[in-house]
Amino acid sequence: MAKPKGKVKIEWSPDFAYAIGLITTDGNLSPDGRHVNFTSKDLELIKNFHRGLRIENHISKKARGCESDKKYFVTQFGDVLFYRFLESIGLMPNKSLRLCSVSVPDEYFFDFLRGHFDGDGTFYSYWDPRWKSSYMFYTVFISASQNHIKWLQKEIHRHLGIRGHISISSHMATTKMSIAYQLKYAKAESLLLLPHIYPTTDVLCLKRKHLKIIKALSILVKL
Repeated sequence: MAKPKGKVKIEWSPDFAYAIGLITTDGNLSPDGRHVNFTSKDLELIKNFHRGLRIENHISKKARGCESDKKYFVTQFGDVLFYRFLESIGLMPNKSLRLCSVSVPDEYFFDFLRGHFDGDGTFYSYWDPRWKSSYMFYTVFISASQNHIKWLQKEIHRHLGIRGHISISSHMATTKMSIAYQLKYAKAESLLLLPHIYPTTDVLCLKRKHLKIIKALSILVKL
């Protein structure tokens, strides 16, 4: 029997680790043991995914749930060897609620974290009306798996000594109540975290999200 050929070159690098972060959040492993799917509203994120894995692949559009509007971009490819690799580092089909740790080399952890943040994280800022010239912002990582968000908190603390805090949010997804765990870092801890997520200006990332952070930090400098 012929051995399966890999489409993805399995070799850790900043871009590869970033793509693993994207798969961890917005990716999906098919139960067939072969196919990997990545879906996003952002075409740029799909292209980043391809760049991180150094592949060229078809991009299509689809609707989600009961929606009829095809506003999501999706790419899918088959690669048995890469699929097995993803399983070996902690990913699996239907991972949303079961996900726990992901085995990433320490030197690429923050590249992985940047992909995780681009896939399912958020950053927001605001002026706190209670205090004069008080500008606040938060860096947030989100997961449906409590075990995974606790692992993420533990790993960030191990690398940087910051803890953040975990909160729970809920919303209606189609006809079901969906619960998400949010790992939040306020301003002081974000200032320690963000330079590691964005060590240079040209790292592979979702540009609009990075620009939002740059603008927030520029306001802080002016205070």
